[in-house]
Amino acid sequence: MAPSKIAALTTLLASATMVAGHGYVSSIVANGKNYTGYLVNQYAYMDSPPDSVGWSTTATDLGFEDGTEYSSENIICHRDGKNGAISAEVKAGSDVDIQWTEWPESHHGPVITYLASCDGDCSTVDKTKLEFFKIDAVGLVDGSSVPGSWGTDKLIDAGNRWTVTIPDSIAAGNYCLNLKVTGGGSDDPEGTLGEKLYTDEDPGILVNIYATISNYVMPGPTLYSG
Repeated sequence: MAPSKIAALTTLLASATMVAGHGYVSSIVANGKNYTGYLVNQYAYMDSPPDSVGWSTTATDLGFEDGTEYSSENIICHRDGKNGAISAEVKAGSDVDIQWTEWPESHHGPVITYLASCDGDCSTVDKTKLEFFKIDAVGLVDGSSVPGSWGTDKLIDAGNRWTVTIPDSIAAGNYCLNLKVTGGGSDDPEGTLGEKLYTDEDPGILVNIYATISNYVMPGPTLYSG
């Protein structure tokens, strides 16, 4: 991000000027069932907030983690992120709908989706041990005029909702957001530790979106093809 709000299921990157007031994942729909995310503007002020598939954060200002935090654990599940208590069950090969709160129209950039195997219970996993693999990425859609049309613009146009398909080739198990994937194949994709995903000099991050871009380079590791 850029802000990394919910660990592995979605990491949203936005170039350009960044200020407080970014969106966050308020809920997801998996297997037709709705699950609450971590509602920063509510749950952070409750003594006993509802159990959530989203990881908690102390970023109540809805701020982002800048380039100095890319090698910090704060880039994983956001600032002081703590494990979500429950998992949403989802079949491999099916879609998960991710509902964001309002995303600023001026904050253009790619939408990149990752998974990371918890190798056990996601409610107790050490987030610094999670290894992320990219399953979806939408960057510069149309660069014919600056600042261009980006993945974030598609997100906004869809009512701040993003739909991602869980690969049908990955092995069943628990993955961060938190998800419990059923069915599937036997793949155990190689991942990257959260603190190793980005640097602030990556060409897809250190970019001027108000200049013509002929070839946008997607940040992060190679897309998992399944």
